Amino acid sequence: MNPNFWRGKCVFITGHTGFKGGWLSLWLQSMGAEVHGYALNPPTEPNLFTVAEVGKGMASSKIADIRDADKLSRAMQVAHPEIVFHLAAQPLVRYSYVHPVETYAVNVMGTVHMLEAVRATSSVKAVVNVTTDKCYENREWIWGYREIEAMGGFDPYSSSKGCAELVTAAYRRSFLESACIALASARAGNVIGGGDWAADRLIPDFLRALDAGETLKLHSPLSTRPWQHVLEPLSGYLMLAERLYTDGAIFAEAWNFGPSDEGARTVQWIVECLAEMRKDLNWQCDQSLQPHEARYLKLDSSKAHHQLNWRPRWQLRTALQKTMEWHEAWRKAEDMRSVTMAQISNYHSLTQNA
Repeated sequence: MNPNFWRGKCVFITGHTGFKGGWLSLWLQSMGAEVHGYALNPPTEPNLFTVAEVGKGMASSKIADIRDADKLSRAMQVAHPEIVFHLAAQPLVRYSYVHPVETYAVNVMGTVHMLEAVRATSSVKAVVNVTTDKCYENREWIWGYREIEAMGGFDPYSSSKGCAELVTAAYRRSFLESACIALASARAGNVIGGGDWAADRLIPDFLRALDAGETLKLHSPLSTRPWQHVLEPLSGYLMLAERLYTDGAIFAEAWNFGPSDEGARTVQWIVECLAEMRKDLNWQCDQSLQPHEARYLKLDSSKAHHQLNWRPRWQLRTALQKTMEWHEAWRKAEDMRSVTMAQISNYHSLTQNA
């Protein structure tokens, strides 16, 4: 990644008030980019956007709904960006079972609205649409899914992201290639890191139980996921956006940004590792009936390794330690913008010195 590339670049981020979007906004700010955001109000209280003062260094932060196509298009045209990152989404599997219509409206039609806004904004040269590892038709394979595998999804969330991938491919071929706008999709694993307070996610649930002195209940302790610190896939998105901008169509396709094999661990392994760091946590398995979730999921990121020279920098234990350090700093009421920027700087230095 070339930090000089981002200095002065005008960037538009949907979902900048969310967990991933907040970290991405701060990283771009640290490199001197002009960052514009479009998103709903932060989804939780507390939240990274407020705690780390993400909006403090942004050129604009518009609070609005991705389902409002006209408002989104106007906001993008006013910002006049060169690069767009689409992260706005309904990101939770269990929530999607209760709210399937909202999930499809946000994740599928929200993607359509974003791409229509791109078509109406003459300044855009590169677009990265962030989806998920769950977009694949999960066959419970022991090997990683490659970008050429079939889209699918058992639950509404996973299915909606598979649909968003199909929408992306159709818009690329139907409209954006001929307009010389390079559009790629990016698929990552289960991201962790400081500042995530979402419901029904393992690390936030762990930290809530720890803070409240309660027993953590595990829904699927033997399920295996590709865990990675949030900065790992974000570095991939940034590298991909650079190549889309400079080299265009050759990089305009789907990309996996998953962890190394060491990062594919069970839920129970993660909790036991965290419990070693904090001895005062109790946990048990939740025996109640749970909605379906994939038991095994792993990504093959060989293409990103070879063609982008991207690879994970932090081992899983390091990622967990960084997450705990961030949370402890927040509990001590430290300056969380500075803490977050320091972790970004620390990670960035690894990518530059590799």
